[in-house]
Amino acid sequence: MKRFYTTLFMLVLMASLVLAGCTPAAPAEPATEGETTTTEVTALIGFTASQTGSLNVESTRQINGLNLWAKQVNDAGGIKLSDGTVVKFATQFYDDESNKDRVQELYTRLATEDKADFLISPYSSGLADAAAVIAEQYGKIMITTGAASDSTYQKGYTLVFQAYTPASRYLTGALDRLAATAPEVKDIAIVHENDKFSTDVSTALDAYAREKGYNVVLFEGYDSETTDFAPFINKIQESAPAAIMGGGHFQDGTTFARQLYEKGVAVDYIALLVAPPEPTFAELGEAAFGIIGPSQWEPLVQFSEQSAQAANMAWYGPSSVEFTEAYKAAYNEEPSYHAAGGYVAGMMLQYAIEKAGTLETQAVKAALDAADLLTFFGHMKFDTSAENHGLQAGHSMVYIQWQKDEGGALMKQVVWPLEGATAELIYPLH
Repeated sequence: MKRFYTTLFMLVLMASLVLAGCTPAAPAEPATEGETTTTEVTALIGFTASQTGSLNVESTRQINGLNLWAKQVNDAGGIKLSDGTVVKFATQFYDDESNKDRVQELYTRLATEDKADFLISPYSSGLADAAAVIAEQYGKIMITTGAASDSTYQKGYTLVFQAYTPASRYLTGALDRLAATAPEVKDIAIVHENDKFSTDVSTALDAYAREKGYNVVLFEGYDSETTDFAPFINKIQESAPAAIMGGGHFQDGTTFARQLYEKGVAVDYIALLVAPPEPTFAELGEAAFGIIGPSQWEPLVQFSEQSAQAANMAWYGPSSVEFTEAYKAAYNEEPSYHAAGGYVAGMMLQYAIEKAGTLETQAVKAALDAADLLTFFGHMKFDTSAENHGLQAGHSMVYIQWQKDEGGALMKQVVWPLEGATAELIYPLH
């Protein structure tokens, strides 16, 4: 029997040699044994989101942006690492109910039970601050988005990186815009929500205003659950400022703006946090007209590969038009900066993994530390000092104002900085 198989093998070999001499050579197929195949792995991104509670609107937009990024990367075939491994992404999230205690409980679960490879912060500075300590404790890189407070990055953390412009620079541009238009105005009122983010922004604005020679005639905080702003509006009217600044988040900001309008508060300039850049702010009708809001990003601001080249910077990711069109197609609404922030958080993680060529934490951290690039969201660069590690050092705010088009419909216009403006500031309002 052995002789039979030996003879058969020789006959097959001879036939193959004859065929090889008669036909063009073809690329050799790799042997089955020891064959190199592409390995695909799934990296898990964990986060919490406020599906309930006061932060629901902004948080939902942020999730949408992050999910859009993940889908695009996966649909494009994933990220290829240095060893040939292909990485695709999955997400795991829980409803934190806008509650700090829930955030710490859930991020601990994400790190220990779900074994998330990377983390994205919940929306809002207070919740992100609660998550940051857990990320650092368990050695997980976390990109924070929807979180602007400076103090989170002044606690010695090394794995927490901020996508947003810090709170200390959040509303100062609104004051610069006022100064450029009406340098004679000196009396301003600051009325803000008593949460971490809004307080940090308003405290920084107060210090900046006094440094610039303004009279802060009212500095007042209100509880996050406030729905009746009459007592605060009475104080505003008594102090008679020319400008009102402050606010907090979407629900309180829209209520505050509506009640200022209903009570006929005659000030010439109003700049509020978070709420005005949301497209649905226009549902206030006339109460929205003239209101200014700081925005981390707007579709109107067109950063491009050409502007990156002019600034001698690296360009990364889609254009504003590409992102906006993809978001509209996916969610049938215009993206707010919260949505763009969710997308860019994932995109920065992608950039760092591609640069590192690995999912290893310290290598990805090093790539984030070295990042200095322009994206559709703006300039992205992180402070690497021990005192402020991870603080966003590159990104700057833009300021929008609700104006009207030729047909009388409300629309957003960029009014600051001047080099990015799409319309003149409407001033005074009354």
